Amino acid sequence: MALVESIDIKINTRMPDFNLDDPDGKMFTSKALLQSKGLAVFFTCNHCPYAKAIWPRIIRSYLELYKNGIGFVAINSNINPLYPDDSAEKMKEKVQEWEIPFPYLIDKSQNTAKQYQAQCTPDIFLLDDTMNLVYHGRFDDNWKDEKNVHQQDFKIAALNLIEGESIALKQYPSLGCSIKWI
Repeated sequence: MALVESIDIKINTRMPDFNLDDPDGKMFTSKALLQSKGLAVFFTCNHCPYAKAIWPRIIRSYLELYKNGIGFVAINSNINPLYPDDSAEKMKEKVQEWEIPFPYLIDKSQNTAKQYQAQCTPDIFLLDDTMNLVYHGRFDDNWKDEKNVHQQDFKIAALNLIEGESIALKQYPSLGCSIKWI
């Protein structure tokens, strides 16, 4: 497991549209997932301990933020034969086990991850209603121990977006396992 940080991407960068399938073969587009206030995009996977640690927090955030206009999508770019725990079949199992209420999509070609310049799992992007980047950073200040979280960076950014306020908080990089490039 190689620890990697997300890279700095200029805020207000227009992020690319995507068309990706879920493990059952149903296609989703970024345009369809985009809600009235924006879209949260999580490059993640099943096996990375950093990603696994925040999955429950992501799901709880969805339950609060989706009803306020933020769409959610998780994208697995680790479809690599060397990492069978991240296969489409294993993704189906995780959707059931973790009760993921939003699309968990397969980036088999890894083109979406490359276009977004995603580096790690998790790599977190918050886009406004025009697909412009407004937040790219860590989920919160303690990936390992939720009980010791003092600042919920993603949630603060999302609430600012919902309220139409600028996102002034310092954006610290996300940390996680490297994406398993083919």
